[in-house]
Amino acid sequence: MKKVAIYGQSYSISAEKEIQTLLKTLKEHNIISFIEKEFYELLIAGNNLDEKYSTFSRFSDLDASFDVLFTLGGDGTILRAVTYIRDLNIPILGINTGRLGFLATINKTAIEESIHLLLNGDYTIQERTLLTVKTDPKTNKFSELDFALNEVTIARKNTTSMIGVNTCLNEEYLTNYWADGLIIATPTGSTGYSLSCNGPVISPDSKNVVITPIAPHNLNARPMVIADDTQIKLTIDSREKDFLISLDSRITTVEKNTIVYIEKAPFTIKSIIPKNQSFLQTLRTKLLWGEDTRNETNL
Repeated sequence: MKKVAIYGQSYSISAEKEIQTLLKTLKEHNIISFIEKEFYELLIAGNNLDEKYSTFSRFSDLDASFDVLFTLGGDGTILRAVTYIRDLNIPILGINTGRLGFLATINKTAIEESIHLLLNGDYTIQERTLLTVKTDPKTNKFSELDFALNEVTIARKNTTSMIGVNTCLNEEYLTNYWADGLIIATPTGSTGYSLSCNGPVISPDSKNVVITPIAPHNLNARPMVIADDTQIKLTIDSREKDFLISLDSRITTVEKNTIVYIEKAPFTIKSIIPKNQSFLQTLRTKLLWGEDTRNETNL
């Protein structure tokens, strides 16, 4: 590991100690660090840096010569960092200075240990599926950043009335979901918005996506797991002239006559998993699975 990128957001500034620990540990191993420009300026303004660092501000500033992209924050920070690396195959390691953190799994007290594991090769790479969105007519806002790591969401706008989401899979009609909206989530996103809407938890290495209705009017409209190579076509029925499409944290308004096409992206995001961690361990920690006094007995 010779060169890394570092990305954070404004609230990461409160993690001053963790930022300094990361930079100090990287410097001790003669690793060159590039810091995202806006984050770097915040660090400078807060007198959190002892020296100058090179910066990056856009996708074109990075290339395959970077070994790792470190993020400081929570899962939302990683979702935004993905827009910088896209299909460059730069692995991501998330340091959790936020709250829940299914993606940013490195505890802020284990920064030095995690870097040592990386340097010793004690880690695995987990490839995470993304979704891409095309619309007819074309939506300019998603012309470049047309992908999502967590989920694509269709939602109502400016109305308390339900919308109908007419859904076809591989050109075959499935159903018309009457609901507040519809979530198409990757295995990575299955622990996010979809989980809050009673969607299932899916292992990150599963070759699936899940269709989860948001507050459906019909109680028999349940989440459905499908193969990730399925082509999804959505058309909207609404009393309003517009509806919302969101790709992770990016959202835009489109006219209700817009047809939405969703499929698996042609690239993946590489997530670094240190040898002392696993997805099942993360579930037990974050969702408190097994936190039952009966598990402490021999019953």
